[in-house]
Amino acid sequence: MQRLTLPERPDWRDKARAIGFGFHEMYGEPYWFEGAAYAFTLDEIEEKIEGPTEVLHELCMDLVAEVVEDEALLRRLSIPENRFDLVRASWRQGDRHLYGRFDLAYDGMGPAKLLEYNADTPTAIFEAAYFQHNWLIDQIEAGVLPEGSDQFNLLQESLIEAFASFSADRILHFACWTANDEDRGTCSYLMDCAVQAGHSVDMIDIRAIGTDAQGRFTDLADRTIERCFKLYPWEDMLREPFAPHLKAGIFIEPVWKSILSNKGILPLLWERHPDHPNVLPAYFADDPRAGDLPAAVSKPLFSREGENISLIEDSVVVETTPGDYAEQPRIVQAYAPLFCADGQHAVLGSWVIGDRAAGLGMREDGGRITRNLSRFVPHLITS
Repeated sequence: MQRLTLPERPDWRDKARAIGFGFHEMYGEPYWFEGAAYAFTLDEIEEKIEGPTEVLHELCMDLVAEVVEDEALLRRLSIPENRFDLVRASWRQGDRHLYGRFDLAYDGMGPAKLLEYNADTPTAIFEAAYFQHNWLIDQIEAGVLPEGSDQFNLLQESLIEAFASFSADRILHFACWTANDEDRGTCSYLMDCAVQAGHSVDMIDIRAIGTDAQGRFTDLADRTIERCFKLYPWEDMLREPFAPHLKAGIFIEPVWKSILSNKGILPLLWERHPDHPNVLPAYFADDPRAGDLPAAVSKPLFSREGENISLIEDSVVVETTPGDYAEQPRIVQAYAPLFCADGQHAVLGSWVIGDRAAGLGMREDGGRITRNLSRFVPHLITS
């Protein structure tokens, strides 16, 4: 694994704007960065990233099967008790899932370590699947990268295949906060993949979804929403006023993903698979063993975008981030050093489409906590 310094494509900003990648810059800060790239060998990709990703996904699916049948574990994960039956029904009837992203720490030496599983509303799929592939092709054609350079990127074809596994007998709605450029861009890209898979689609602002007299969700044309991809987290949906109208089988991701998008799975995985090479020691914050970790990361169960994360060394908080999740229950996970080069700390985003590892996206930051504005940097396979 290496971090390479490379020249940017002179016209990449024009290309980004032309395809709707307006969030290549957010809040005045660069988000997409192609003055560098992360290089891996094919063996690293296959043995250190792709293989472990599929193993971790299998461990997580086994964990869901256990948790849905155990009310004590559902409570431990802060699933609302009045939604236990909904979560259980979704799993038992086999509600199909679409995608997720493992965040991994990998330093090019030891095994990749699971930091968390973004299993419900992961973003960065457009830039991972589409824009970094365009970067690879352009840089090969420009002679910046040698012929034969490759990328771990089966994302777009895998998404189309996954969407094709859902019946196309009804409109597939896509719901998000449309005023947010990143959310709207993510939904627009996924809509395009769904269209290529044969679906009729329509986008709706998540706040515009209504209900009819029978309690069914409806769109602005008063059509019943029978299947809907939503870029809105289950931990919020399960607590909204409209939650009593929720039913299994409608939403993608399915409601059983509320288990996997919860950082409480990290201590549960460690408890069941101690000393697994890809799993870090982790405990719920009220477990006395949490205080025995010499270097650790404290995380809320439901935090997003790196908010309210604390790095702890010898029981002293040495780095922390603000956010809206300070009152959440917390877990404590052993600290895993990130790959660091040129003052940048890199996290690997390893994507699962359906049940298959399908691609990689890299994020980097000057600090050790990956946040909303941490830069997306492309990658390549060198040999």
